Amino acid sequence: MQNSLTTLRKERGMTQADLGTLAGVSRQTIVSIEKGHFDPSLPLAFRLAEIFECRIEDIFTPD
Repeated sequence: MQNSLTTLRKERGMTQADLGTLAGVSRQTIVSIEKGHFDPSLPLAFRLAEIFECRIEDIFTPD
């Protein structure tokens, strides 16, 4: 799954650690999602969409 997490995060001046704290996960989890090594659980995807005030589909797209 492709994602725009890095772009959204950087546009808001957030570090991976900042986003991890807001989402309740580790920085390593955010790194893994951004690199496409890990697909988030549905609850985490909803939380990320909530943080960025957008739809899940605006962050994650199928390959």
